Amino acid sequence: MSNTLFYDLNLADLTELLAGWGQPAYRAKQIWQGVYKNFWASAEEFSTLPKPLREKMTAELTFEPLTPSLRLDSSDGQTRKTLFRLADGKQVEAVLMRYDKRRTLCISTQVGCAMGCTFCATGQMGFFRHLSSGEIVAQVMHYARLLHAEGQAVTNVVVMGMGEPFHNYDNTLAAIDRLNDPDGYHFGARRFTISTSGLIPAIERFTREKRQVNLAVSLHAAEDSLREGMMPVNKRYPVRELIRACREYVHATGRRITFEWALIHGVNDTPEEARKLAALLRGMLCHVNAIPLNPTTGYQGQATTRERAEAFRQTLEENGIPCTIRMRRGIDIQAGCGQLASRAGETNPDLTTLPTTREL
Repeated sequence: MSNTLFYDLNLADLTELLAGWGQPAYRAKQIWQGVYKNFWASAEEFSTLPKPLREKMTAELTFEPLTPSLRLDSSDGQTRKTLFRLADGKQVEAVLMRYDKRRTLCISTQVGCAMGCTFCATGQMGFFRHLSSGEIVAQVMHYARLLHAEGQAVTNVVVMGMGEPFHNYDNTLAAIDRLNDPDGYHFGARRFTISTSGLIPAIERFTREKRQVNLAVSLHAAEDSLREGMMPVNKRYPVRELIRACREYVHATGRRITFEWALIHGVNDTPEEARKLAALLRGMLCHVNAIPLNPTTGYQGQATTRERAEAFRQTLEENGIPCTIRMRRGIDIQAGCGQLASRAGETNPDLTTLPTTREL
């Protein structure tokens, strides 16, 4: 019988578990705060707890489901990528990026990805499985402990690593809720950003829930003919329907939405494409986050030049759409957007099809 992963539990679950062990409710909060506020990662660190309880915790709870199997630091020392081995031998990557005073994490929600975006290393892997909510939480806590030891703290979390977060909606949002818990880690909802390739039923659900978490949509093309060749998800959820769902999100929540755009030389980086995008987004409270394409071995497209990126940005701005050209980070260690992939040499015998509305 395998141990229960501590990070899969919320406080109510932990309280119920401890009650079954004959422990009072206040013990649950002691343990909860020991993990999320003191960053303890083993039962032995809970020195204030009775020894029999610590032994019970060791026997029945797992506090560290991630085993770092490879760490890579960028040449400028500002980005660290960690390859984590999971309990079943699968692997995922997560990244820490240092920007002046910000410490941003990029975390994963799946082993691989079913979306199959042609320019993304994770999409080129195929899909293996969802991460549990606890496996998602554990990535944040790993880096939170590391930064805490340096007298620093996580400032932002982007859910843009391996996987499509909205394909694993329940576990992803449960993880965010757990990290947001004021009795625990208490990481503000507005410091999270979830990125989706455009799963409309999940965007509509997210809209109904009116969360404070930021939403980003990977768009990359303003017309179906171009986007379908880059992002197979567009065949199910075409551009116009996606933008409709995005407008409804902004209208219902009053929150700005971000559109991500990988600038690919000669494909989607021209002023003409910028004008098409501006026409598509006109009147919406939004922002375009453009970044020159990060290289992957499975895609032959090239990154745009600095001059073409600036012309793209300027065209959008002239047409009333705010745009930022994002700094590329960690390219030398394959830690940039679209570059995360397991290096385990696994093969995928059965690629999962796109999720249906029911699965979302």
